[in-house]
Parts: sequence; structure tokens; C-alpha cells
Amino acid sequence: MTAAPRPLRVGPHALLIEVADTAAAQALHAELLRRREAGALPPVTEIVPAARTVLLDGLADPGSFAAEIAAWTVPPLPPAEGEPAVIGVHYDGADLAEVAALWQVPEEEVARVHSSLEFRVAFCGFAPGFGYLTGLPEELHVPRRATPRTSVPAGSVALAGAYTGVYPRSSPGGWLLVGRTDEVMWDAGREPAALLVPGRRVRFEVLR
Repeated sequence: MTAAPRPLRVGPHALLIEVADTAAAQALHAELLRRREAGALPPVTEIVPAARTVLLDGLADPGSFAAEIAAWTVPPLPPAEGEPAVIGVHYDGADLAEVAALWQVPEEEVARVHSSLEFRVAFCGFAPGFGYLTGLPEELHVPRRATPRTSVPAGSVALAGAYTGVYPRSSPGGWLLVGRTDEVMWDAGREPAALLVPGRRVRFEVLR
């Protein structure tokens, strides 16, 4: 079991709930969704996970719910449901050699290793459509670049720390680039607009 969450008031109708780490935030987010689906959660307008917090907005009585949630024991994160999003990747990123050296494998092995894993969207941020994907074993965690790039191309598949991410648009960035995809990560005309939403399973497929 994970430790009890720590709720903090944010404005008149919101709570920011702090937990120990990303795994605990994912577990809490899943539990909140489960309780909302079961009708066991007060009405809210948004449930937004982050690295070590979950935001609940639109609560009529945040103070009362804060006392309730502080006593929760949140169960471990359940297995993700539904079909995974499959993202085709050309593994030819500018930092492929650096990642291979950090992983202590040949460059061509990076694609095989990365595409053999299943990921899960922990939370979104940085830019619309940018999902922070967990699933890298600890031995495959990598540091950010010492000097961020001023421009990373849209569709770049990148690694930083425990996360994998796909840049939805061209932007500055300090993650290590391992490949690129043609998938559209953010489309305002699509519902939902983001291809990757919290809780979704994700797999990467090697494109030649």
C-alpha cells in the first residue's frame, strides 16, 4: 500500500494532493477515476495528475473532502486497460549514440530495447499533447542534456530521467533524442485532442 495522500487547499474549489512520487500519483489518479466512475467521489470538474501531485478542481466543499482523502490508503496502480496506442518510430535520433553508450549496448539495440517495453502515460505537461510516459526500468534511466537545444523538431521521441516523451511541436528541449514519428500528438479538431492522455498504454514500433 502507498502512503496516505496530503491534500492542500488551492483557491475556493480545488485541492492539490501531494504524494511521494510519480508511481503514487499514478495510483492516486487511477483510484480517483475509479471512485468517480462508481459514484463514490464528490462532483469535480477536473482531475489532473502530475509528477507527484493530483489536482482536483470544482469541489463544492474542498475542506471536507481534504479531511476524508487524508485518511485514504490508496491501493497500488492497477494494470492499464484498453488497447495501447502504437507509435511508429524511426530510431535515428541525434542522441542515439549517447543513449547506446549509457545503456551499454550497440546503437542498433536501442530501438529493439525501447520498442520491447510497454509504457503508460503518467501525466501531461510542458506543451499541449506532451505525455510523460513511465515504463523505463531504472537501469535505462538517462540524464537530460547538459545544454538544452533551442529547437527540437516536432515528432521527436526522447528520453529524460525515468520518462519517454514525444514532442508534439517544435520547441526547445533538453531530452535525449532517440527517434522520430509522423504521428500527430496534438490535434485541436480531434476528441480528445491529445493522442496520449493520462493512464493510456503506449507501445513503440520500429519503422525502417
